[in-house]
Amino acid sequence: MAYTWDNRVAFVVRYLYDIDNNGFLDAHDFQCLALRSCVLEGKGDCSAERLQKYEHIMLSLWEEITRLADFDKVLDYDGTVSVEEFKTAVKNSCVGKKYSEFPQALKAFIESNFKMTDINNDGVMGIEEYRYDCVQRMVVEDIKVIDEAFNSLLNDDDRKKGGITMSRYQELFAQFLSDTSENCPAKYLFGPLEL
Repeated sequence: MAYTWDNRVAFVVRYLYDIDNNGFLDAHDFQCLALRSCVLEGKGDCSAERLQKYEHIMLSLWEEITRLADFDKVLDYDGTVSVEEFKTAVKNSCVGKKYSEFPQALKAFIESNFKMTDINNDGVMGIEEYRYDCVQRMVVEDIKVIDEAFNSLLNDDDRKKGGITMSRYQELFAQFLSDTSENCPAKYLFGPLEL
């Protein structure tokens, strides 16, 4: 059950976008995401130029999400997007599609997310970076569970490169959102998920 499409999309809302953990998305979450992304990519440094870049990326993503997901805005725009509205938007704009067909703002977010994960900036998310990314978001009792999840993502080419490149990450992220099967090849992209 942890790897159903519904749970994977709910995970994206809860652990990637809903920074203040109030159960819905709003502009505040994406403003905070911009700052967090700037600090993480800069490894503590937050230059005005990088912050401006991330503010543009995150606020564009927020605008795209509201355009695609806030269905009650027709009558009374409440400034928020619920988990269910987000799922419907992902279903309409991502399910069954390749990365190249995703909305531009989502692609920019995916690329920036990879850059934050690639701590040593070598263009490959290795096992140590994957572990670090996983434990930031969830409670895990045994490192073996994280390592098994990482290794299950890798194909032969990934193993030769020592991990997951940006293009492979884009492919996996697209599968994570677009493949509705519980056995989605990318189901471990963010580690061992919980219900």
